[in-house]
Amino acid sequence: MVDLRANPFFLQDEDVEWVESTLSSMNLRQKIGQLFCPVGQTKDTGILNEMLERIQPGGIMYRPDEGAANQEVHRYLQQNSNIPLLIAANLEAGGNGIASDGTFFGRPMQIAAADSVDHAYRLGVVCGREGAAVGCNWSFAPVVDIDVNFRNPITNTRTYGSDPERVLAMSRAYMQGIQESDMAVSIKHFPGDGVDERDQHLHISINSMTVEEWDNTFGKVYQGMIANGAKTVMIGHIMLPEYSRALLPGIDDRELKPATLAPELLQTLLREKLGFNGMIVTDATNMGGFTMAEKRELAVPMAIAAGCDMFLFNKNIDEDYQFMLSGVERGLLKLERVDEAVTRILALKASLGLHRKQAAGTLVPSPEALSVLRCEEHEQWARECADESVTLVKDTQGLLPINPQEHQRILLFLLTGDVSNYGSQQSHALFIERLQQEGFEVEIFDAATAAEERSAPIQSYLDKFDFVLYYACIETASNQTVVRINWAPPMGLDMPFLVQELPTAFVSMGNPYHLQDVPQMKTYINAYSSSRYVVDAVVDKLLGRSSFKGINPVDPYCGYWEAKL
Repeated sequence: MVDLRANPFFLQDEDVEWVESTLSSMNLRQKIGQLFCPVGQTKDTGILNEMLERIQPGGIMYRPDEGAANQEVHRYLQQNSNIPLLIAANLEAGGNGIASDGTFFGRPMQIAAADSVDHAYRLGVVCGREGAAVGCNWSFAPVVDIDVNFRNPITNTRTYGSDPERVLAMSRAYMQGIQESDMAVSIKHFPGDGVDERDQHLHISINSMTVEEWDNTFGKVYQGMIANGAKTVMIGHIMLPEYSRALLPGIDDRELKPATLAPELLQTLLREKLGFNGMIVTDATNMGGFTMAEKRELAVPMAIAAGCDMFLFNKNIDEDYQFMLSGVERGLLKLERVDEAVTRILALKASLGLHRKQAAGTLVPSPEALSVLRCEEHEQWARECADESVTLVKDTQGLLPINPQEHQRILLFLLTGDVSNYGSQQSHALFIERLQQEGFEVEIFDAATAAEERSAPIQSYLDKFDFVLYYACIETASNQTVVRINWAPPMGLDMPFLVQELPTAFVSMGNPYHLQDVPQMKTYINAYSSSRYVVDAVVDKLLGRSSFKGINPVDPYCGYWEAKL
């Protein structure tokens, strides 16, 4: 049963009345529509009108675009929806999660490296202010996963590190900051990502912890966030087999399901043991971890029957809607469970005051509200966080600081990934510009040219360069199986072949675990985010104008003893 007056809803009598009267006024098709939160595919008002009339979804999420463009479409949707919509965004690292012209404050691991809950709180404030200005009311953050496995290709810098206590403290501070803008958080990805080395976007992944291990890590984090008022939990397509076996003795391995389809994890563990009374949403259901778990016509209604309240994204919205409706007609999904799910969705909306804002016409603010995007205060906070987070992992050769007198001629190796998760794929250009402004001469290593001259003597490099610098911007993103350095063929042309010949340093703007691939590097820096604020901070620290203040929120040596030398 839903307790509308308890944590996290805390509804007053008039709010409860709105939830109950709205539910009672809805027919089955309207209730089914409320279960869906599709991804916004278009800004065409004609198509949107048709979707609102046909599906009547409970929520929607658009990918980042210019703030004004997304605000406009959000306003149109809210003005033309009978029941106010939950409008979501991946506000993990700043307002840039919904507005391309918003503040890229910093990835969670950068915040953790600064080792200050004040920065986590500020991240929440920035996400809340800028997200609300664009018309959002629901943040798919904070990520409360624990980065247990350095080989995991998707958690990484999206987490607050490997220490559960720090993860909880940072996540709680973020939640406090964002809730000040009347925005709901969605803590994710229950029952916890970051343990194995696979990505649930591509297949079902496994949290292999024992019951005791989970209770003392992920369980402690979820318990703390729930107690402090987290309104929604996002469920990953992740198995927790030891807990499932403990809750369902004798269950066959072939019967184990990812949490999105596992009643024992949703109802017994999350609802009963952890006491979560809020709204449960699936992670994206077009991900491999969901699509490969069960036939879709069964999986769609089974997700709600198992205990999820809202169904995130679709393969095909019309087909999924029909699967959900057919699931009710076939008895796979009980009407009572639909009513409970819709009640929680409406209660979430009421707890955010959306029904009152709808009546007042203030669900989406005026265009003037967009002035908060990348405002001076937010930029200053981002600069301060960047300064306090950049981490000198090691400098065993005593190289730093560098200067244009001794290290003027730089051979720069650029290591970049193919994708960027709301970051800056062009940060290397800014980095080069900053070095040149300081008086350095920068030559970018060209693998194509080097392939033709691969027999060039070492002395030719010693004659031409004073310093070798590696700049890596390889970031986590969905649909990657690994986050590693792929060296240029043939024979790794751009590998650190000069590390014993010339002073050499390595700067990582993304993945903090590159020492597994360059353990022989004697000077290594982790920066965690590729924002311009971080680029400036890195250059200042390379030149000794600012001290290194960041701590290691994970083991950057990846357990390799020789990487510490």
